[in-house]
Amino acid sequence: MRGYSLIALHNFYNIQKISESNTILEEESDRNSRTDIPKKAIYRLSIYHRCLQKLSVNGQETVSSETLAKAAGVKPAQLRKDLGYFGQFGTRGLGYPVELLIATIREALGREQLQPVILVGAGNLGSALLRYQGFQKEGFEVVAAFDAKPDEARARNLKIPVHQASELDSFIAERDVKIAILCVPVGSAQEVVNRLVACGIQGILNFSPIMLEVPVEVTVNNVDLALELEHLGYFIR
Repeated sequence: MRGYSLIALHNFYNIQKISESNTILEEESDRNSRTDIPKKAIYRLSIYHRCLQKLSVNGQETVSSETLAKAAGVKPAQLRKDLGYFGQFGTRGLGYPVELLIATIREALGREQLQPVILVGAGNLGSALLRYQGFQKEGFEVVAAFDAKPDEARARNLKIPVHQASELDSFIAERDVKIAILCVPVGSAQEVVNRLVACGIQGILNFSPIMLEVPVEVTVNNVDLALELEHLGYFIR
């Protein structure tokens, strides 16, 4: 920068500060807009997205709120309210443009590019999830698994690499991973989660039958298979 005058350097510095401030404001606005959307609405968006993908495969260019709501199992008013969080879509009498709605929902859910995901606990359940081929279709890529006994997991002929648990911290930092799937025994679940959170993990899909304690900025979705069967059993009389 030898050729810059003091004024030019001062202006350059101010432009940088303004740019940084705008970036911070945009990030805060984005975080606030995301937190304003109810969690149940986010869940329904995933369902709408899946329904829209099927319509797209079938070559359908537009869809009415009534048709999309019926396919998603919700009322049209609820559908319109959920989509209203992201602006105005559709034309009265013509419906919603399928491809535009898919793109908008993908952006809202952070699926413009594959999200890297790790799995911790490559036992029976973890190995089954590692073999599941549907994650990429929904915008997620399981890039690695971690286990206390990786050699046993590798013996299952998994296509995804299984690492020693001690490598967890460095891998998360290097790959900037924000989402983890947890399939560890109950006794070690909280300890593993504490470690994941300390490494920067922000979202956890928990298959361990335990309620985890995490900071408010970390989201945990619990999947308790036995509990789900228990709920079903109530209705089977």
